[in-house]
Amino acid sequence: MIRRVLLTVVGGSAVVLLPWTWYLAATLPSNHHTDQWRLTWVGFDLALMVCLAVGSWLGWRRRRAAVPVLAATAALLCCDAWFDVLLESAVPDRWVSVLTAVLVEIPLAVVLLMRARALLVGGLPSRALTPDDIAIHQDAGHQALLSRLSAMGPTGGPALASALDRDPDDVAGALALLARGGFVDRDRRGRWATKPQSLRMPGADESWARPFLDRKYDNEVRTLANAARNHAAMGDWGKREAAAIHLTAAELARFNAEYLDLLTRYCLLRRRPADGTRTVLVRFYAFPRELAEPMPAR
Repeated sequence: MIRRVLLTVVGGSAVVLLPWTWYLAATLPSNHHTDQWRLTWVGFDLALMVCLAVGSWLGWRRRRAAVPVLAATAALLCCDAWFDVLLESAVPDRWVSVLTAVLVEIPLAVVLLMRARALLVGGLPSRALTPDDIAIHQDAGHQALLSRLSAMGPTGGPALASALDRDPDDVAGALALLARGGFVDRDRRGRWATKPQSLRMPGADESWARPFLDRKYDNEVRTLANAARNHAAMGDWGKREAAAIHLTAAELARFNAEYLDLLTRYCLLRRRPADGTRTVLVRFYAFPRELAEPMPAR
């Protein structure tokens, strides 16, 4: 109810602004003198500076709160460009304002909006699982390489080969294969690092993936059972939430999409181990209760 009222007020405000804008265009004078010119612009620039600082701080930490701050900062930059260009009376200064708007303020506003969108919708590469991916997952050598690279963080191929006690040429070939699959990438300094990505599981009718998925789900059951048995020993590193809620299929799909957005933001929070971090397994399952917990027969 509140949502509908709010949307009605917002939409009604847009309708009311149309005749009001027409009235202002017809009645406002072309020239106007103000005694608060300096205070107006100093206050505006201070607000812009605070938004830039707060948006940068929140953005580096991939906080969801950065989205409205970055959007507001982009709007302030566009307003700054608009008023600088229109209110500058001297011809040379006006051209400086135009160049500043075109080369700095508007491009920066676009970058901030793109960053806000990336924080809002994720940014993790997503693609469907392929037979080549299954081969990589089932190869113990590839999995050992990915595990060690994840623990070491960005590192060169020779150092990784030394840590794995493997032939450097063999490791180089494996890294090239994993890079083609999107599992690793290489930075400008030639260091390799694991690359987060989301692999969409095929449907139940995909017979080529069924043996792999069966083993995967069996392993998931064992992992969850072991985690449940050792939950008390995990301390602050073990989190567990459970709920039974009534949802439509569409609502469950939205719930899952929001979960993926949240998971993506934390996956991209850091790509290398750091002091105080541990590898944490995160799982989310949602299923109809009657299929997981059959009701006892009467």
